[in-house]
Amino acid sequence: MKKRLTAAVFLLGLGSLADADVWKWVDALGNTHFVDTMKPIYTWVDDEGKVHYADQPGHEDAVSVQLVWHAKGDLEKVASAESKSASDGYAYPGETAEQRAERERAEAYYCNRATEIYNSYVNAPQLYKTNENGEREYLSKEEAARTIAETRAKKDELCE
Repeated sequence: MKKRLTAAVFLLGLGSLADADVWKWVDALGNTHFVDTMKPIYTWVDDEGKVHYADQPGHEDAVSVQLVWHAKGDLEKVASAESKSASDGYAYPGETAEQRAERERAEAYYCNRATEIYNSYVNAPQLYKTNENGEREYLSKEEAARTIAETRAKKDELCE
């Protein structure tokens, strides 16, 4: 019995490794990068236009990058698939590299914000809305479930 339990725990552990979270971020020049960790990343551009990355803000111009959840899976496979689609050209006809970088930054921002809102709804003890008098009106379980489902759908749409 103990051996079966140990084997089951081991197999569950392997399954969770296979379905790791992959995060993406965009550097100062608009290049997209993928990581499989939530450790802080800092980036800056030196006087010669070269982009640098570090796990510590060791430069006065270093800024923390915004990690945006991208997918579940293997980092190498996700990055490989993305580089293949990125090598096909810009996502939209006539879009410059700068426009693409700006669009990707905006998409990452809205995805992150939608994810934060969704997570706050899921983790809230009870959802409410504010009425015209500024008072809280608590949602029924059905209304809360519907609101969470709608928020998740919006998050999924913004984070695809």
